[in-house]
Amino acid sequence: MAGHSQWANIKHRKALVDSRRSKLWSKLSKAIIVAAKLGGGDPSGNVRLRTAILDAKAVSLPKDNIERAIKKGTGEIEGGDVEEILYEGYGPGGVAVLCDIMTDNRNRTAPEVRKLFDTHGGKLGSTNCVAYLFERKGMISIKQSAVDLETLMEIALENGADDVSEVDDRFDLTCTTEFYSAVVEAIEARGIPIEVKEVARVPSSTVEVDAETAVTLMKLLEKLEDHDDVQSVASNVNFSPEQLASFG
Repeated sequence: MAGHSQWANIKHRKALVDSRRSKLWSKLSKAIIVAAKLGGGDPSGNVRLRTAILDAKAVSLPKDNIERAIKKGTGEIEGGDVEEILYEGYGPGGVAVLCDIMTDNRNRTAPEVRKLFDTHGGKLGSTNCVAYLFERKGMISIKQSAVDLETLMEIALENGADDVSEVDDRFDLTCTTEFYSAVVEAIEARGIPIEVKEVARVPSSTVEVDAETAVTLMKLLEKLEDHDDVQSVASNVNFSPEQLASFG
C-alpha cells in the first residue's frame, strides 16, 4: 500500500507545481538544456532528452522554446551554463527529502535551499545521507474508464513496463527510466489519455507523521518545489488521505 499512497502524494504535490505554468515552463526548459548538454541534441539517440521533451509537450511548452533550449544545451546559442545537483536533507520528523536542482549559480541556490530547510524544521544534509533510500522510476496513471486491463497489459509488456496495478479507479504503471518514453509514446499512440506521467524518485519504504508535523512538512515541500532552481522534490513521507485533504 505504500506505493499506492505514494501516488496520491506525488499527484497532490504535482498539481501544486503544475498550477504555476510559467514557472513550470522555465523548469522544463532547464531540464531540456541539461539533457542536451549531457547527451546531445538528437532525441532519437538521447532518452533523457526525449523524456524531457515529452514532459514539456504535456504542459504545452511552445515548440520554439523547446528548440531554443536544445540549442542552448548543445552550445549553438548562449545560455547553456546550467548544472545539475542533488541536494539531500531531512524534513521535520526526520523525513528524508531529495531535491533535484538545476542552476546556473550554485553559490546562490545552496544558501536559499538551506534556509528553506532551516525555516521549516528541517536540515540540509551531506551527500548520500538519504539518496540511497530512493530509486528513479517512470510512473504513469490512467483512468480505468479510458482502457481495459488486457489492452494496457499488452502495451506494457511490449514496451518494457515493470508492473501494472489496479488502484481505486485507475491503472498505475511503473517502469525503469530507460523504457519510460517508449511506454508513454506507445500508450498515447493508441489514443489512451494519461492522467499523470513523470519520472520520480520513489522511496523503498515510507514513514508516517502526526498531523502537526504533516502541516510543517507540506509547507517545506511546497516552498522547495516553488523555488526556481528546484526541478522536483521527493520524500519518503506517507501522508494519510485525511492529511492530504486538509492541504486542499
